[in-house]
Amino acid sequence: MLDKLVFYLHYPFVQYALVVGVLIALCSSLLGVTLVLRRFSFIGDGLSHVAFGAMAVAAVLNITNDMPLILTITILCAILLLRTGQNTVVKGDAAIAMLSVGALAIGYLLMNLFSTSGNVSGDVCTTLFGSTSILTLTAGEVRLCAILSIAVVVIFLLFYNKIFAITFDETFAQATGTKTAAYNLLIAVVIAVIIVLAMDLVGSLLISALVIFPALSAMRLFGSFRAVTLCAAVLSVICAFCGIVLSILVGTPVGSTIVAADIVVFGLSVLIGRLCKGARA
Repeated sequence: MLDKLVFYLHYPFVQYALVVGVLIALCSSLLGVTLVLRRFSFIGDGLSHVAFGAMAVAAVLNITNDMPLILTITILCAILLLRTGQNTVVKGDAAIAMLSVGALAIGYLLMNLFSTSGNVSGDVCTTLFGSTSILTLTAGEVRLCAILSIAVVVIFLLFYNKIFAITFDETFAQATGTKTAAYNLLIAVVIAVIIVLAMDLVGSLLISALVIFPALSAMRLFGSFRAVTLCAAVLSVICAFCGIVLSILVGTPVGSTIVAADIVVFGLSVLIGRLCKGARA
């Protein structure tokens, strides 16, 4: 098995997949803790369905480079979700559910009505659950992913204190002069970028797992925001790397294998957390 892995690692497409997978996993984990603590865990799932709908629109319009359109629509919907989350008429969970189901239904409807492919069901399945496109990346796509990932990490590091403040007490942060609306907008844009990047890796239906599971696992092991964020990043990268390697060696779907690795790590984290509490007691 080890010889087989070493053999595959010599191929550029495997190297590209590992680089992109690790970068996407790292970016997804950084804001996962913030989303979980602010009770917006489901926003990743909602925005991924929006991205699916945008991808369907791009396919209908025969747009070759669909990322600008998908990214623009996803960013606008992310801003809308965060703003309606504070609305007294449409609560955050209802807004996410409405946008999620609506975008998914419209996207599937458009793909059926204006299909240019003979296998619509197959195209939809690979989009929702991930596909082998992560193994067919070009050098240009890898560079674009690296640039966007670096931008996400730099933004998170530069505005870490502000993100920390609005995560735990947005009202107090606003009272102290923090421009909470601007930082909520920034978070929305970053989340949208992460969602679009992750679509090819795990598919639309599994993106939220990439955001939530590492954060939940880290919360079982540590108590401080910084420690949880660092732990979530490490666990996410490890799970993505192991998931991609296993999928290549065993022949399983990449996205599902990564999520399965996240589930296993979450179970181990819960067990370790309980053992540590028992030992301290």
